[in-house]
Amino acid sequence: MPEWLLLPGDIPPAIYLLLVGFAGFTSLLTASLGAGGGVMLLAVMAQVLPPAVIIPLHGVVQLGSNGGRALMAWRHIDWKTMAAFIPGAVAGAVLGALVLVRLPPAVLYLCIAGFILYLCWGPRLPRLVLGPAGVAIAGGLTTFATLFAGATGPLVAAFIKQIHADRFRTVATFAMAMCMQNVLKISVFSHAGFDLMPWAGLWVAMIASGALGTWVGLHVLKRMKDHHFGLLFNLILSALAARLIWQALVP
Repeated sequence: MPEWLLLPGDIPPAIYLLLVGFAGFTSLLTASLGAGGGVMLLAVMAQVLPPAVIIPLHGVVQLGSNGGRALMAWRHIDWKTMAAFIPGAVAGAVLGALVLVRLPPAVLYLCIAGFILYLCWGPRLPRLVLGPAGVAIAGGLTTFATLFAGATGPLVAAFIKQIHADRFRTVATFAMAMCMQNVLKISVFSHAGFDLMPWAGLWVAMIASGALGTWVGLHVLKRMKDHHFGLLFNLILSALAARLIWQALVP
């Protein structure tokens, strides 16, 4: 067997199976309910993996999950929104690469949580903010923040939900936006010298499990009404925001 398919020596088989299983479950959750899986997987990975590995490895696994979801639902992607989001995301990644330092996590978590709660329950954003310029700014800010917090998926999801009410449009466009962010995140960490290949045996299996979970989750989504999806979507994002606030305030 090629060395790159082997597990790192300090990862027990039980942890391997746990992470692979959660990759599938969290992909199913995101595909069917719109968001939540990425942050849940990040929380699990933070409990069992070395700190320096968590964010870049999470980015690779999420690239596979989001890429699979975007591919399976590509007909529903809003390419006009993506055309504005991508240049902003690239600018945010470049800026983040220039200042790749440890920022206070509590400040980032509180800011992200506040924006999520506003986007879910506050007044609808003005049309100007949801236009190309606003989408580009959102792409830049969230991509910059994800390099340090790794938890901006719910914020991107809440912003996309402001643009689209259709559940498939929301899920597919969100998947594509996160796919681009994951590509940029991986590029930044690779440029900084992080080598992902020693961990390939783990992330390959997690991506495969995530693809299966996505396929099941999209079939669940077909049975859901837009109204029910919107309510569940907001409740899940609010729970994730509450978790970020707890992380920021509890040592």
